[in-house]
Amino acid sequence: MAGICSNRFWGLIALAVSFGWTTVAGSQTGQTRKVFMITDMEGVDGVFNSELQCIPFQSPRFEESKKLLTGEINAAVDGLLEGGATEVVVWDGHDASRTLSTLDIHPKARLLMGSPVSSTLELDSSYSAVIFIGQHAMAGAEKGVLAHSYSSDGVQNIWVNNKPVGEIGARVMLAGTFGIPVVMLSGDAAACEEIHQLVPQAECAEVKWGVSRTAAFSLSHPAACSLIHEKARHAMERLAQFKPYTVSGPVEVKVQFTTKATPDLEPRAGIERLDERTWVFRGKDIIDAWLKYSSF
Repeated sequence: MAGICSNRFWGLIALAVSFGWTTVAGSQTGQTRKVFMITDMEGVDGVFNSELQCIPFQSPRFEESKKLLTGEINAAVDGLLEGGATEVVVWDGHDASRTLSTLDIHPKARLLMGSPVSSTLELDSSYSAVIFIGQHAMAGAEKGVLAHSYSSDGVQNIWVNNKPVGEIGARVMLAGTFGIPVVMLSGDAAACEEIHQLVPQAECAEVKWGVSRTAAFSLSHPAACSLIHEKARHAMERLAQFKPYTVSGPVEVKVQFTTKATPDLEPRAGIERLDERTWVFRGKDIIDAWLKYSSF
């Protein structure tokens, strides 16, 4: 399966197939199955050190990390299409959307890039599924490789209606607001455990296993791509088995910041300070509450 990750492979695919959005599986069913892919870098195979590998234009191994991430994304796109997806939108979600390129992305995918992107990630009810590629676990996760929640050194804990969440949980809930199920994730073992707490039946490609926050056992890149390809295909083949994860309103988002990142704000409607490091953001639903948090 090493060819899945190579630029040559995708060049041949581009020459061999049309650039329409309908796969054989999709044309047989007559259904539109549009998938939104959330991408990050810290959960990618072979990535274990943020300063060394994850900072655009600064990390000495960042270009290598981009290739690893792109390979995993392209393997997932291929699996999704084989499983019946008719369209795949890939969001460049790492570090202010400065990572992916249309030069290298799968020719059958569309790329959402640049900033700002809305806090709802431009999602709407036209999507049939959401998946995560290269996803890390929440801040404080045991043996979570480069685990954090949105800010690598700013957020200590987040709760939604008293349920601990990180980027995985918050986005599973966000997708559910639009009636979209989350069906698959690739990342380390801690990230897979995290999504299974919310979506037990989700397909999960464990590409590495942390021994500490900055060390891990990792699959080789070809092996990781092969696994991701198969899990993505299985997720689409099982799509009818998934239901959106919904949170009934009203919703309370509680955020505990580190001392370093504690905001200096005045409380206002829907926003309350509980202690020197903890704020609560209240809204009629998850989007309303989350927008209050993300707006400052």
